[in-house]
Amino acid sequence: MSSPTSEPSAPPPAGYRALLRNREFAGLYAGFALTAGASTLSGFALGSLVEQQTKSPFLTAVSMYGATFSTVLGASTLMSVADGRRPRRTLLALQCVSLAGAAAQAIPGLPLAARFALLLVSGFFQSLGTGTRMGLLAEVVPTSGYALARSLMNITSGGMAICGYTVGAVLLRYLRPYEVFVVAVALTGAGVGVVAMTVREHSIRLTRRPGLRRTWTTNVALFSHSGRRALLLNLWVPNGLIVGCEALFIPYSPDRAGLLLAAGSAGMLLGDLAVGRLLTAARRRRYAFALRLMLAAPYLLFAADPPIAVIAVAVFVAGTGFAATLPLQERLLALTPDPVRGQVQGVESAGRMTWQGIGAAIAGGVAQHLSPGVTMTAMAALSLAVTVFSRPFVLRVRPDRAGTEAGEGIPRARATEVQPEP
Repeated sequence: MSSPTSEPSAPPPAGYRALLRNREFAGLYAGFALTAGASTLSGFALGSLVEQQTKSPFLTAVSMYGATFSTVLGASTLMSVADGRRPRRTLLALQCVSLAGAAAQAIPGLPLAARFALLLVSGFFQSLGTGTRMGLLAEVVPTSGYALARSLMNITSGGMAICGYTVGAVLLRYLRPYEVFVVAVALTGAGVGVVAMTVREHSIRLTRRPGLRRTWTTNVALFSHSGRRALLLNLWVPNGLIVGCEALFIPYSPDRAGLLLAAGSAGMLLGDLAVGRLLTAARRRRYAFALRLMLAAPYLLFAADPPIAVIAVAVFVAGTGFAATLPLQERLLALTPDPVRGQVQGVESAGRMTWQGIGAAIAGGVAQHLSPGVTMTAMAALSLAVTVFSRPFVLRVRPDRAGTEAGEGIPRARATEVQPEP
């Protein structure tokens, strides 16, 4: 059964301002923005702290993206809670857990082992929170406005990352990392308050109680077709490998890492703005492959060790390539019935975040033996290879909802040849 907000006849929003006039979307958006800013500040502070204490590229990279490893555990066990009967209450509870984790990181003298354990716990609940938020998003905006809403959130994520890395670099000149964590706690708490005051409860009409069995049933259906697997592969692996490059910015240039991270985030912001706001759905699909190539190709310059200004421009250009996730997410949403949208989007997000952690771990491990520049070049080449070799499989998937029982799994997809993208 489709929710009223997902009718195809719903008129598309005129733009971002029209979306923000929706009080519930505005609340979800503001809560997300505050949480994203807190996460960026916290990750940068922890990465700097680990770099100071260990001088290890591997541990520094893992500290910045380590939470992503446990997101896959959330996706494979309890992600069905994202489509439960009280998603607002669930989201608030999960955000409170994140608040507690951020507060624990602010404790001075906490052993690194305890900090990494907190990262893993936070990542588990963060994955559930993302799925719940995306499920609510699909309820509060019409399907025709979904891509625009995701675009705005992606832009905001990039903008908050720019602010977070810039402000974090400034704060760390005057404050200790523990005190920067306190700022992150305040932002997280504000995000909880905004959601509590603006978002109402929704029923996504789940036919069964959330739990491990429900999660596995939907996940098995999600991965049962090669076309959907190809979409997820392209959403996860190329991104994760390039995030591995970003995880080496601190070892590559400790004094300019904030600049490079901000440049990448600025490129991501511009890419999402252009692709989500200016392009039609058909053009988004057409340019997805080129954007994925753009994501990795500029990092090949690191092999030549050019000046930092050239590197910053290359990282900015590469950041625009992250916008390729938007058309791929649209295609995945077209294959998903309303009652399990939260779980499927949560699995997609969790897998993408997990691959960010994997990419950071691979890059950090290789950089223990090779220079950071050479390692980033190799990671970029691998990202390009995955994009090129998986492209034929992505081109063949189309949604087919015939014969699907809403809420009982993922609709079938047929492997149909389509015209290649130019």
